[in-house]
Amino acid sequence: MTHTLWLSYAALAAGFALLVWGADRFVHGAAATARNLGISPLIIGLTIVGIGTSAPEILVSTMAALQGNPSLAVGNAVGSNIANIALVLGATALITPLRVRSETLSREYPMMFAVMLLTLVLMLDDDLSRLDGVILLGALAVMVYWMISLGLRKHRRDPMEAEYEKEIPVGMPTSTALLWTLLGLVVLLGASRLLVWAAVDVAHAYGVSDLVIGLTVVAIGTSLPELAASVASALRKEPDIAIGNIIGSNIFNLLAVIGLPTVLAPHALDPAVLSRDMPVMIGVSIALFAMAYGFRGQGCINRIEGALLVLGYMAYLALLYYDSVPH
Repeated sequence: MTHTLWLSYAALAAGFALLVWGADRFVHGAAATARNLGISPLIIGLTIVGIGTSAPEILVSTMAALQGNPSLAVGNAVGSNIANIALVLGATALITPLRVRSETLSREYPMMFAVMLLTLVLMLDDDLSRLDGVILLGALAVMVYWMISLGLRKHRRDPMEAEYEKEIPVGMPTSTALLWTLLGLVVLLGASRLLVWAAVDVAHAYGVSDLVIGLTVVAIGTSLPELAASVASALRKEPDIAIGNIIGSNIFNLLAVIGLPTVLAPHALDPAVLSRDMPVMIGVSIALFAMAYGFRGQGCINRIEGALLVLGYMAYLALLYYDSVPH
């Protein structure tokens, strides 16, 4: 292995570590700032936390598009959504079963499917144009407005609001909160640039396409904040947050992580995205719906279902490897 490749691996590891730390500090500071401004915990959780946990994907994909690697950006978005459900929620459910009580989540499920359908329709011509990007960003604005309205209209206390209330920092001075927000954002920017450089270098060294490296290494790495947040929430007996973060992140991944890079760098779509990756993403989303929605009372993802999700993710990685190896 060449000295340059070892350097790329080291940069990849450093980029992932900095992404996790930067995302955590960004969400911590932004949530505390919002709380000091009197914004309700549910609104903070649905918007700021959702955007914050998607910040690594957003910045990595934007950097990839600006550096001429738009397929990596698409792979990051779709691959992160698959990893979020199959790997993150699957692994979390293996640790502790996830029981869902929140009415807010039951409203977010259909919205996630609507966003997936919109993204699929825009991709059907095998091209992502600047107009497609504008449509996705416009839908993102509508989504944020809907989530804020949902938080404001709650007549009964949602269990997820109580869970968020315990997580949002209390008593942090606004100046300190703003400092953490800014520092987290700066670290995220630097880490995303480092990560894209390293990922592209590794991909080229092994002859792997930008799309596959985005679907695998980059997607798993940028999903680390979701994994850390979901496992921590589950261990603290806050399952609604664990699942809510994933649904919110998946919505933002499609609208922002694909939308912003597409506006900056319109490009032709790799055919494999439509024939292989989007069907897998939709499939695991349907599986999540079937497991967690709770058609007859509370929904629950048990350990067996968690194991099935993780095994499904392993099968998807095997499929990617099979497709990448010359026959």
